[in-house]
Amino acid sequence: MIYLSQLVGNPVYDLNGERIGRVNDLGIATGEVFPRVTSLAVEGPGRTPFMISWRKYVDSFDESDVRLKVIATDIRFSYLQPDEVLIARDLLNKQIVDTRGARVVRVNDLKLSDTSSSQLRLLGAEVGVRGILRSLSPALELLVVRASRALGKPLPERIIAWNYMDLLDRDLSNVKLSVSHKTLDELHPADIADIIERLDPRLRGQVFAQLDEERAADAIAELEDDSMAAELMGDMDVTAASRLLSEMDPDDAAELVSELDYDKAEKLLRLMGVKERGAIRQLLGYREDTAGRIMTSEVVWLGEDATVGDAKQAIRSLDEAFESVHYVYLKDEEGRLSGVVSLRSIISFDDDAKLGDIAYDDLVCARPDDDQEDVALDIAKYNLLAMPVVDDERHLLGIVTVDDALDVLEEEHEEDLQIAGGGRGDADGRKGTSGLLWLLRNELWFFAWMVGLAALALLVGDGRRELVFALGAALPVAVIAALDSVSYTTNFFIENDPDDEDSPSLAGFALKGVGLGLVFAAFESLVAVGVLSALFGQDAGGVKAGQLAVLSFGAAAASVLASFLLAPVCLSVLRSRDEKGAETSGIALQLLAMAISVALFCAITLALVAGLGL
Repeated sequence: MIYLSQLVGNPVYDLNGERIGRVNDLGIATGEVFPRVTSLAVEGPGRTPFMISWRKYVDSFDESDVRLKVIATDIRFSYLQPDEVLIARDLLNKQIVDTRGARVVRVNDLKLSDTSSSQLRLLGAEVGVRGILRSLSPALELLVVRASRALGKPLPERIIAWNYMDLLDRDLSNVKLSVSHKTLDELHPADIADIIERLDPRLRGQVFAQLDEERAADAIAELEDDSMAAELMGDMDVTAASRLLSEMDPDDAAELVSELDYDKAEKLLRLMGVKERGAIRQLLGYREDTAGRIMTSEVVWLGEDATVGDAKQAIRSLDEAFESVHYVYLKDEEGRLSGVVSLRSIISFDDDAKLGDIAYDDLVCARPDDDQEDVALDIAKYNLLAMPVVDDERHLLGIVTVDDALDVLEEEHEEDLQIAGGGRGDADGRKGTSGLLWLLRNELWFFAWMVGLAALALLVGDGRRELVFALGAALPVAVIAALDSVSYTTNFFIENDPDDEDSPSLAGFALKGVGLGLVFAAFESLVAVGVLSALFGQDAGGVKAGQLAVLSFGAAAASVLASFLLAPVCLSVLRSRDEKGAETSGIALQLLAMAISVALFCAITLALVAGLGL
């Protein structure tokens, strides 16, 4: 086996041993399961590029050089054919879709099989860290592999076979990669959505355009980022976009339309059928984050006198794109919801059994203005597959299905994590945070401490080391207290609904926060004199231990108290933004709280230094 990184840059010699250039790239014909190398791209004298036939001219190759069968004057140049690609130019460092693993990866190296002395075949792409190390230095790769093996953490190759790769960066729509591999069109819509989300922005539209209307409608409904879905829709032709909306479930279509600008949305709706347009407009009439906004109007809705046979016939007559059916809903003579029959009951009873006799009438219903999270929690609480949404007269408006409820709970969980300053990463780290960002996020207090210490050194003076040391030692107390006050506030916000009668009042929250701040400030102030006396004695550089205690921990105590006094303000901001549907970053709250705490600490310190005449 040999890798592209081991070939590129190697010298190329003719039959007489004369150097004619160096390996620049390799060309392959994409029509085979494991394609043969067909061309050798060479960089000649004066950096002049040319291409020659691999089969016709290459005699042998290894990791040090490539040797040709003929002398330089007998070489005839060739050109890249329509079904050929240059693997360094078109594959290396590019995004590809691993259709077997349903994910987007980046090609770090390419693995080749030397089946004979002169023939090469492309086996697959190396997408792991070893490909990066090898491209830097084979010796570095070997060193890291041996070190990781010695530590009990082997570093395996991560090879994706060519027949499981879809190229995205070139227009290869007329080139068959393999007659047997799983194509992008055959993946589950949720997998396609994950792939689209991980692609570079310039590639998303190209990949999305490859899907047929039905698969595109299913995939765009699975996108977690509504703005990304709206961007994809906005780039489409109006007629095609309208057809795509018609293919989507009404609730998903309404959510997407709400993200578009008004003119674009109106154009799309006008091109849709009357029935589909009416269903979407009805859902758009409800407020965001309510049951009415996430419900679907696609329900099976029969009278109480209908039979099991009628229900079966109604289900059989549904369009394939109809929302999944879990229940058949019944209405009385006045059109009000009176009961529900499960799909299991319909299968179990004879065709002539009346639905009204086998229906379950103790229903849990939602109102269209109910909060979507409350509805999702009720669906989980009562183990429902769908919950009916009714108006004041108990007329059925639609249903909220369990898949939409799960989406809501996941969305709410993500918002809570964001406010709390957390993040999510999946098992393989595809959505995880990079190591540096993780460190910055989890050790923010340390960076705030360093910034504050530098500010103190400038404000107090570098020549007064005892003061700077004492103040710097106390500064983390103020910084960490600021983080604790944010955590206290965000936890209260997540766990307590202001509309709940049992929820503590804002005044109660404020009093408890001030009490916590006072206890914390008093405790660290009591420890101050003992700690600083042990470090500095009774007199340190002309500043007595008692004065150091007042300066350092007095400033810290005031900052701690101020942090908790600001907690009610922080809570009010969170609730106000939540009512407006705006997202709030927990990291931003922490940074703001620490900045205020450091600024207060420095200001109080300067005031005390001046007051004590130091």
